[in-house]
Order: sequence, then C-alpha cells, then structure tokens
Amino acid sequence: MLMALMEKHVREPKIAYFSMEIGVRDDMPTFSGGLGVLAGDTVRSAADLSLPFVAVTLMCRKGYFHQIIDDSGHQTALPVVWEPSMLMTTAPVKVSITIEGRRVYIQAWVYFVESLRGANVPVIFLDADISENSPEDRGLTDSLYGGDLSYRIKQEAILGIGGVRMLKKLGFQVKKYHMNEGHAAFLTLELLHEYKKDIEQVWDESYIWDIETVRDLCVFTTHTPVEAGHDKFSYELFNQVLGDYFPEKVLQKLAGDKNINMTLLGFNLSKYLNGVAKKHGAVSENMFPGYRINAITNGVHSYTWTCESMKKLYDKYLPGWANEPELFVRIGAIPDEELWEAHMEAKKKIINHVNSISDVGMDLDTFTIGFARRMTAYKRPHLIFSDIDRLEKIGAGKIQIIYSGKAHPRDKEGGQIIETIFSYIQRLKGKIKIAFIQDYNMEIALRLVSGVDVWLNTPLRPLEASGTSGMKAAHNGVMNFSVLDGWWIEGHIEGYTGWSIGPATSDIRSDADMNRIDAEDLYHKLENIIIPAYYNDRKTWTRMMQNAIGKNAYYFNSHRMMRRYVTEAYIR
Repeated sequence: MLMALMEKHVREPKIAYFSMEIGVRDDMPTFSGGLGVLAGDTVRSAADLSLPFVAVTLMCRKGYFHQIIDDSGHQTALPVVWEPSMLMTTAPVKVSITIEGRRVYIQAWVYFVESLRGANVPVIFLDADISENSPEDRGLTDSLYGGDLSYRIKQEAILGIGGVRMLKKLGFQVKKYHMNEGHAAFLTLELLHEYKKDIEQVWDESYIWDIETVRDLCVFTTHTPVEAGHDKFSYELFNQVLGDYFPEKVLQKLAGDKNINMTLLGFNLSKYLNGVAKKHGAVSENMFPGYRINAITNGVHSYTWTCESMKKLYDKYLPGWANEPELFVRIGAIPDEELWEAHMEAKKKIINHVNSISDVGMDLDTFTIGFARRMTAYKRPHLIFSDIDRLEKIGAGKIQIIYSGKAHPRDKEGGQIIETIFSYIQRLKGKIKIAFIQDYNMEIALRLVSGVDVWLNTPLRPLEASGTSGMKAAHNGVMNFSVLDGWWIEGHIEGYTGWSIGPATSDIRSDADMNRIDAEDLYHKLENIIIPAYYNDRKTWTRMMQNAIGKNAYYFNSHRMMRRYVTEAYIR
C-alpha cells in the first residue's frame, strides 16, 4: 500500500529537504520549536503549491520533552513516548551506515502531509530503533538534541548520510538537496562519494571528488546568528565515529582546519546560501567573510496559523486567501465591527483556557499581552519586569499577561528565567493578572497568537535570526510590539503595523545599557500609546489590526517564501 502511494512521487525528480526536526502535528513530537515548526510550514506550503518535494528528518521516539512546572516555576522535563505506527507506515526497505566500526541499520517511516487542494508531500522519518541494532544504537534516534557530542554526530550522520541512502533506496531521483541548517551537512560527503570521478591515478586525491557537481545540487539555509550555535566536531571524534568514511585532508579543506564546522561544510558544497531575514543575511556574511549569503525572509503557513473565527471571516470576504495570501492586501473589504468580533471570539477562547487551568481569573475586556517562545536568556522574557514598581503603576487593573514556553533541559539560565517569571506572578498577584501555560505546543501557540491583543517580543539584537511567532500573530490581526530585529525590521511601520521597542539595530550599545534603554521604551509606549489606544480609540486599533493583516500577513507567509526558494535556489 505504501509503495503504491509512493509510486507517483518517484516518477519525477524531487527537491529533497533535510531538517533535523519537522513539526507536522502535536501528536508527532519530532520538533522543539521555531526551526521545526518552520520546517513543517515549508512542507505544508510545498504540498499546497504542488511542488515536487520530499522531506527527510529523524524519528525522535522520545519527543522533545513534556514540560511540568510546579508552583514555584521549577521546570521538570519528562520524555514524550509516542507510537509512530499509529500515525505513519514503515517502508519495506532498510539502509545502513557504519558507526564506530558497527553497521547500524536504519528504517524509514513515511507520513504524507496532505494539502486541502489534493496534493501531498512525503516526510521520511529515519529510525534506528530496530532489532538488527544493538541497544545503544537503537537509541540513536530517540532524543532530539539529546546526549553529548558523540550522540549528536551520530545523529547527524544518520540524517545526512543515511538520509541520502534512504532516498536512493526508495527510488527517489533528487535534483536539489536543501539543508535546513548544518545538521544535515554530512549529506554533501555522501554525494561526493556518489559523484566521485572515475580516475585511476591522480597526483592529488582532492581531484577525485567532483565538488562542482555536488555544489550544483545543494542549497543551504542558515538560521543561527551566533557562533556558538553552529555545530563543530573534532576530527578525532569524526574518525572515531565514522572511521575512514572520508579523508581528513580533503575534509579539512571543506569544513575547517581544526574542527569540522558543519555550517562551513554546507557552505562550501552548496551553490546557493541564504539567511532567513535581510538583517540575518548581512549578519551571516559578517560571521563568514568571503561567502555570498542571500536572504529569503521566513514566512508561516497561513491556513495553519489562522484561528477559526478569522478563517470564517477571510472565507466570507477574501475567498481563496489560504492559497493566495496576497489577497490579504484587500483586507479593507472586512468591516471593522466584524474584524473586532472575530478577534474577541478568539480572545474568549484563550481567556477561558487560562481560567480553566489556573485561578488567575482573567477577563475578556482587559488588554492582554502574549509572550510565548523558547525560554532562554537572549530572548529576555522578563524584560517587562525590569522596573516592577513602574509596571505596576502602568498596568494595575489595565493589563494582563499570558506566558508560555519551554527552556531546554540543559539551559539552566532558561529554567531560572521561568522561576523568575513565577516570582513576579506572585508578587503582582491582585494587581496584574499573569498566567504561564505549561507544555507549549502548536495548539497553545495558535490560541495565543490569535487571542491576545498584542504580541510581545524582546530579543537582544542581533540574535533573532528571523522569528515567526509575530508573523502568526499578524495573520490573526494581532499587532507586534517588538525589538527591531529579524523579520520585524522588514515588517514594522511604527504606529501602523505595530510598535518597536528601543532603537534600531545600528544604534545598540552594551547588553546592560540595552536592557535599560529597551525597558524604558517598552514602558513609555505601553503607558502613553498602546494602552490608551486600546481603551480609548477602537477605530485606530481596528485599523492597525487591518494593517497587520494587509501589510504583514500579506507578505510574511510560507507560500511567498517557497516561491522565492523555487525561483532563486531550486531552478538555478
């Protein structure tokens, strides 16, 4: 049955999209956050646009993690054990790679992402948990971003090397390999083996490898604007894990002299490189001098990230919007009253949800701020509490705040930030209502981005490569109140699509200064502009909601993003 479904997909050459994580649905916990959810939106838009596409990722049988938070804000991370056979089917083929001298076998689970338009895209989940492998090797595809460097390089070998072999075994013809970050960069080495020149004797082994052919096949997208975020492995570890798979002298020319930099490896063996926002492309070029790094700003899947009440409204006034998000430019056709009613319906859902899981007692009429993303230091989730007395003076009885998000289990500072937020929840009790929804997932994200009144984002510049949660908010007529970084530099028109926090990226100072400067601007705009507009000027507020949809959702969607990948990266 599966191979019959796959038959039509192997008839024509495909774009093979490799990502360590792909967020398809909440009950398939094979993703941790933004990178994986973006990958899921990429696949969904590929299906909607009927692109010749196949995606490859890891199974992650134990999921990312299930988050439990106690009354003090202490986070406990538990495995999310799920059963793939309930949602997808195994392919009747296996491949193997050699790890530490052992043959490790890999099977493939296949899930089809279906478009409402009838097309579908297969997602291949690579799984080492099969009887042919040792207990240690069976766990290699269990945990996303788990374990030590040895575990990580083995996972990346399974994804890159095993992924190429699996596609070939399944009968796919691939015309482009798209690496979503450096985790899959070992696929380039497998391609070099496949396209090795047939030369019996050469004076330099480097000439055996057909680098130009491989470069023509590969596209690389980087998402990380900080040096520490790029995976690096020692040659000692590489040789220990992968043995003589690839000659070290040649690899040093492609991936770095001292360590294997997976981003450099992808860069050197890809014809097209891109960052995920205009600013991020420029930051990446500064990090990697000598490389031309283009910019294709991220987008989100419009249909997935629009709540039910707004979908009904768009269906009524903007038919066809889901597959032609450019129709959002006609948002003026929607009466203000109906737009507001659709928003309040979404707001009622998130307020009711918060009140059903807590004793906060939020109400529908109070101005509500949302903040939800990975809890880590550079995102500064607690910036709004910088001057607690001033916040109380500004917001007592006038604002309520909803938080959600996970801290990586190894990010101790991120865990402490959650505890800090909980301490402020207690301190402000009876003055400002604040809730924290545990176990953040896509369902909670949609409720939040559609139901709050303003979406808050406070990263340290220039560490936000793109950011996509604010794009989701805009699809629901929710304005952004954000630091000018990532996509918001492109989407922001002050007082029109939302509001900025602090100065432009070019005017930043030291971290300590920026915390103070940004907090001051946040308080000033909340007190003097945003809160008064919400309570006293409904006409201006609804006009800004329209602008968020007509100017931001119109452009920052994954259909536009994928069309640019096709024209700029895939058909070159």
